[in-house]
Amino acid sequence: MNIASDSLASTLTEGAEISHEETISVLELIANGGAFIMIPLGILSILAVYIFIERFLAIRKASKEDPNFMNQIRDNIHDGKIDAAQNLCASTDGPFARMINKGIKRIGKPLADISAAIENDGRLEVYKLEKNLASLATISGAAPMIGFLGTVIGMINTFHGMYTGGNGVQIDQLAGGIMQAMVTTAAGLVVGIVAYVGYNILVARVESVVNKMEARSIEFMDVLQEPS
Repeated sequence: MNIASDSLASTLTEGAEISHEETISVLELIANGGAFIMIPLGILSILAVYIFIERFLAIRKASKEDPNFMNQIRDNIHDGKIDAAQNLCASTDGPFARMINKGIKRIGKPLADISAAIENDGRLEVYKLEKNLASLATISGAAPMIGFLGTVIGMINTFHGMYTGGNGVQIDQLAGGIMQAMVTTAAGLVVGIVAYVGYNILVARVESVVNKMEARSIEFMDVLQEPS
């Protein structure tokens, strides 16, 4: 009877050991990744999030416009109230108003000169909207490479340990070293993907604002060519 119970207890213990699975938290993964790689990746992730939020809010603000703005500009120009049109542009914050104001200041000159002035000011406004987007694109490409560098360094350390340890290397030690090496690649990919997606979202929103600016410039040129 005792032999049977001991056998049953042994079987249950072995089953419990087999069913036991080791887990690791995200913080443990970060700690195992190596500070010399994970700290730069952490800085890049914070920078990417900051750039995305700051640019998203700035571009969203720039995309807002008064639907009656161009109608008021048209009425003022047709009535000869150039100063009123300039005051309206000055009191309206946004790339559309600044661009139109540049054209209003050139009224009286050839249309080609007015169009060129508007285009030049439009380029400046687009440059302001695209501020730091190149940095975000750089992060999206650099973060995975930094993570891969950490993996290569980790693998070199692992194989060096195997070489120096000889036959004394244990499988669990080898697996742990490989896992630590792969963590940096995973972290780099996460940061790179987030930065890449954020960059494309911002580029799409900038293109939307640029299309609106082109439409307003064409509308303004049409106003100048309309009979008074």
